[in-house]
Amino acid sequence: MKEGTFMIVLVVNCGSSSLKYQLVNMDNEEVMAKGLVEKITLPDAQLTHKWGDQKKEVVQPIPDHKVAVKLVLDILTDPEVGVIKSMDEIDAVGHRVVHGGEEFAASTLITDEVMKALEKCSAFAPLHNPPNIVGIKACEAIMPNVPQVAVFDTSFHQTMPAKAYMYGLPYEYYENDGIRRYGFHGTSHRYVADRIAEVMGKKKEDLRIINCHLGNGSSLAAIQNGKCVDTTMGFTPLAGMLMGPRCGDIDPAIVVTLMDKHGFTTKEMDTIMNKKSGVLGISGVSSDFRDLGEAAAAGNKRAQLALDMFHYQVRKLIGALAAAMGGVDVITFTAGVGENGIEDRAAICNGLEYLGAVLDEERNNVRGKDTCISTDDSTCALYVIPTNEEIMIARDTKDIVSAR
Repeated sequence: MKEGTFMIVLVVNCGSSSLKYQLVNMDNEEVMAKGLVEKITLPDAQLTHKWGDQKKEVVQPIPDHKVAVKLVLDILTDPEVGVIKSMDEIDAVGHRVVHGGEEFAASTLITDEVMKALEKCSAFAPLHNPPNIVGIKACEAIMPNVPQVAVFDTSFHQTMPAKAYMYGLPYEYYENDGIRRYGFHGTSHRYVADRIAEVMGKKKEDLRIINCHLGNGSSLAAIQNGKCVDTTMGFTPLAGMLMGPRCGDIDPAIVVTLMDKHGFTTKEMDTIMNKKSGVLGISGVSSDFRDLGEAAAAGNKRAQLALDMFHYQVRKLIGALAAAMGGVDVITFTAGVGENGIEDRAAICNGLEYLGAVLDEERNNVRGKDTCISTDDSTCALYVIPTNEEIMIARDTKDIVSAR
């Protein structure tokens, strides 16, 4: 970092055909600019760049992630729409990496050894880690002297005890193949745990928190004394409650039965469970909860069933995680559905009174801001806490780079 100046961190989140980014001034955590590159590899790829209250869209062929990174840097330094004069002003890059396996219990500076470990972890997250790695390599190629930091979705869950992360399979599959519960959305769960303690004016070490990260992908985490002790996702992000297009927990014998009966390949079965199931598969309408709400209101019984199943499963898992901690002090709702789904939160909370959590319907009429939504006499508080994974990545990046 240049002496006498603030640190500017570029946060990068690469998907298989997308790249999300934020440029953050870590002196005051101001988001200087942010954007999204979509449809990478396609001729109608698009960059949407936002700064302040302004927006610029660029549509052009973007053959790969390296070109996407270059396009992002070009627009960030553009004389008309950019927010910095040159990419030399970028002090560090923080990357979201989905899977860190057991190797990484915390964010880390990216080195050649770290890259080898990330390649190894790709076997655990074949849909997510390879694009993350491509994004890292693209940034290294264009900005070879800028430090890069990896922030892992799985690292927050590395504090789980063995009794919570082990599966009832022969032990050698854990020893030799790494088969265990890893958990995901860790950066979001960590942010919300920090934020709810701040909002409540308490130390997170004194709280038993159940955070409900609810969206197209959903997971719950039990956070006790500031550390994750259990979570609903597992070896992959397929486990837990049913989600947008994902089945969640099912009897594993169902997989064998369907493959034997219909002759599905492993790839076909994986596609069914990850892309054709969940509320999409039950409703036949959509994986988007807004569409389901509209369809259910119009009398679509399968859409209503999908919603009922989702709400029931979240409520049931809250009970299980409360049991794991011997009680719960606060239940938080975050991510797309958790922050904006007024009716979804109401349906989930209906039946949590035995935990001392009583919803205030008037307070619950809120979207996207830190809000207490429980009654004054609730012994277990209910809160909406908008997540901010990008600022957690930026903070970790700043801390690690500053400590070098």
